[in-house]
Amino acid sequence: MVLPLRYGLSLSQTAEALGISATWASRLRNAFLDGHSVGDGSVPARGGRRRENFTREREAELLKPFIEKAAVGGILVVGQLKPILEKARGRPMALSSVYNLLHRHGWRKLAPDKRHPQSDPVAQDAFKKNFPSSSPGSVKTSPKARRSG
Repeated sequence: MVLPLRYGLSLSQTAEALGISATWASRLRNAFLDGHSVGDGSVPARGGRRRENFTREREAELLKPFIEKAAVGGILVVGQLKPILEKARGRPMALSSVYNLLHRHGWRKLAPDKRHPQSDPVAQDAFKKNFPSSSPGSVKTSPKARRSG
């Protein structure tokens, strides 16, 4: 970032000469003035999973017993996995984070539930038995439907 000092360029002119934004040119200048070498690897690059709960290796370690059980024909139940992950993390965890973790390791929900957990088969059968029949004499039709049919 010697251009402004040697040639008297402004920050925006320096950025234009280097083909970068004025903001980035300002960051480079400040790093230079602080005595840091830019691009020497001393500062890690931006990006990556900065707010991860676990490393990928730790995730795989926590999932291992569940994956082994599922491989033998069992199923992977998120409700059983979530408390174990929360205990390992030391604080509560969103259910979406558990699903994201499973997605990262190649798991997805393969089949929907067969029935609603609060369903009542007896009440459903009673409803089906008492429901009005759909015989032709019992169905009321509108006058327009009678004329066209």
